[in-house]
Amino acid sequence: MRFIFRPPAAEAAGLLGLPWDRPLTSWPDDVLTTVPQRGISRHVVRFVASEGTVYALKEIVEPLARKEYALLGDFAAEGLPTVDVVGICVDRPDDQPAILITRYLDYSVSYRHLFSTPRGDLSVEPLIDTMVQLLVRLHLNGVFWGDCSLSNTLFRPDAGTMDAYLVDAETVERHATLSDGQRLDDLDIAIDRVGAELLDLQAGALLPAGVDPVETALGLRAKYDALWNELVREEVVDPDNRASGLTERLQRLNDLGFDAEEIELVTSDVQAVVRVRTQVAEPDNHRRELFRLSGLEVQENQARRLLGDLRGYRACLEQRDGGELPDTVAGHRWVDEAYQPVVDSVPADLLGRLAPAEVFHEILEHRWFLSEVEGEDVGTTTAAQSYFSTVLRHTAPALPEAGSLIR
Repeated sequence: MRFIFRPPAAEAAGLLGLPWDRPLTSWPDDVLTTVPQRGISRHVVRFVASEGTVYALKEIVEPLARKEYALLGDFAAEGLPTVDVVGICVDRPDDQPAILITRYLDYSVSYRHLFSTPRGDLSVEPLIDTMVQLLVRLHLNGVFWGDCSLSNTLFRPDAGTMDAYLVDAETVERHATLSDGQRLDDLDIAIDRVGAELLDLQAGALLPAGVDPVETALGLRAKYDALWNELVREEVVDPDNRASGLTERLQRLNDLGFDAEEIELVTSDVQAVVRVRTQVAEPDNHRRELFRLSGLEVQENQARRLLGDLRGYRACLEQRDGGELPDTVAGHRWVDEAYQPVVDSVPADLLGRLAPAEVFHEILEHRWFLSEVEGEDVGTTTAAQSYFSTVLRHTAPALPEAGSLIR
């Protein structure tokens, strides 16, 4: 057998003791861990844990394993939203298929898990919207997915929204650019797959009442077309007010999570036409700023929400103390005095259900809700205790269940 691991390869050393010579279906329970409510897979997939990290193992024929290994590595280098590939095991005995190893995406969940959790009513639309954004991002980068579906997508909460990540890349084709025909073929595949998955949810009584699986799936086309056209269309702006028109266009792109890679402005006596070559934005502005101020590593929308609380806390400190605080001093005081006490107060039996930053964001939202009901600010401590008992306790864990760690 041969193992090929991506850098840093040292993290995978703990995996070498697994029974790679045996089919995944015969691996003993004491080396496996459980991931709740996975999506549907055509391959045998199992999960293991080593040194506190969970890995997904997928049996797949060697040519496809090598292809997916290379593609996922390229996607990670380019900052595309996909799972991280760790390595592959090939040349297994008895002509067994190769095994592709990827790192489990922390705090991510499958669509089936989302609809199976008892926590409130989940709307289908946010999932469809974020999956459409993922498909458009891939298409802008010349990626033909070939199997876009809810099952092949992982979702991760991000301050009240969802981020979508590609999981399965075995059907992917990479091109310099995609033709309209390729894009629309990929979209048709997505509509078929999503429709079937929503019908399956409906059959299991997991789909919210009033959601039509077929109409919802067909609605992908309008959502996709609207987003794609906003990103690539030519726009006529007032020639006497070009700067303002161009700024507004760029702001709309940024609001959608995209940047302008190249801008072409064609002018005449009667009009100015803006052509924008769009690329995926670096979703790091708020994350970088929060990390600079506090040392916290979180997702982009979480960072935006936490920065708002940090700035409000800083303003209160400066007003109380009558002096201006340096940025990093304010940031670290906010962590020590506001953020960390809340995170540390999560009951032990509820740890791991959501990312700490997501918990903090939701407590801020819960505090606002309770304060509106009470007609006065209830405070973070009261809001946190209420949130733990009425919301978080009824949130199904997003992380895999604790399994035997590989020694």
